[in-house]
Amino acid sequence: MSAVSSRLPVFPWDRLEPYKATAAAHPDGIVDLSVGTPVDPVPELVQRALVAAADSPGYPTVWGTKELRDALTGWVERRLGAVAVRHENVLPVVGSKELVAWLPTQLGLGAGDQVAYPRLAYPTYEVGARLCGAEPVVYDDPVADLDPARVRLLWLNSPSNPTGRVLAKDELVRIVAWAREHGVLVFADECYLELGWEAEPVSVLHEDVCGGSYEGVVAVHSLSKRSNLAGYRAAFIAGDADVLGELLKIRKHGGMMTAAPVQAATVAALGDDAHVAEQRERYAARRAALREALERHGFRIEHSEASLYLWATRDEGCWETVAHLAELGILVAPGDFYGEAGGRFVRVAFTATDERVAAAVKRLA
Repeated sequence: MSAVSSRLPVFPWDRLEPYKATAAAHPDGIVDLSVGTPVDPVPELVQRALVAAADSPGYPTVWGTKELRDALTGWVERRLGAVAVRHENVLPVVGSKELVAWLPTQLGLGAGDQVAYPRLAYPTYEVGARLCGAEPVVYDDPVADLDPARVRLLWLNSPSNPTGRVLAKDELVRIVAWAREHGVLVFADECYLELGWEAEPVSVLHEDVCGGSYEGVVAVHSLSKRSNLAGYRAAFIAGDADVLGELLKIRKHGGMMTAAPVQAATVAALGDDAHVAEQRERYAARRAALREALERHGFRIEHSEASLYLWATRDEGCWETVAHLAELGILVAPGDFYGEAGGRFVRVAFTATDERVAAAVKRLA
């Protein structure tokens, strides 16, 4: 049996373990700003919806309940500026990472096909290409850098993980027009779209970007960060009905179903904006405190106009920075986890509790 794992890079987070041990030895404990996992409570109305649906003995459907599809289409129109969104334009998925990792396989890609993604990017884009035997390629500007005859799937990521960079509306318009001209399928990872700080992120599904047509474009969204639902694995995709229809057929055969209580919780979460605004306020305060402390400590922050991270550098190798901060009891992610271009940066998450953020600020003083 061939080992599929041999196609994949070393799982990056394993390399961070020695530095985690160093940080954990700090007398006041570790401040973990590396992974970026939510730490605040799941909103009460979401918990209530989950509990109310707990008696779910039957199989859920892959496409989701009508109530879920109504919630998805309504949110996409209301929040993303999309128009005339039908049930055929939405599909729930079992967390966005699962979708990213297995999408190239489900699209039937393989040897000879290219999957393109930003030079600095979430590592799972590369993993998805390698799982199906396609060729992963990186770009700075997809229009200038890529061969459209070979690229079958183009990943956009705005706001970016790890840099927090936001693609302006005119950039999105230019890229979508180029991709459509050459028959390149665009998937836009927009999981941090509701977390813009110094820029207002725009969806690829916005009427001004796609022209009211979803041909060749799909957006990926997650409730993990905006609603603290990382443990629920609640996410969805929206866009081209033909692409989503094909994925629905495949996912039915694969049994890739969002649990029924999670579907109910998603309906509740998407129907409420108050908890999103409250969570944004928490993150904004933590972001401001950490940014000021890092800059006082000698760091320079680049991009970081959106998302849950600060893209920081001391103009040294990223592992030197990781080691320096670990001695202070602070764990961050090295920039080279996200590509060679990140070799002199670290990604600092501001998803820790207020108490842990305050501890980090004190140690950086």
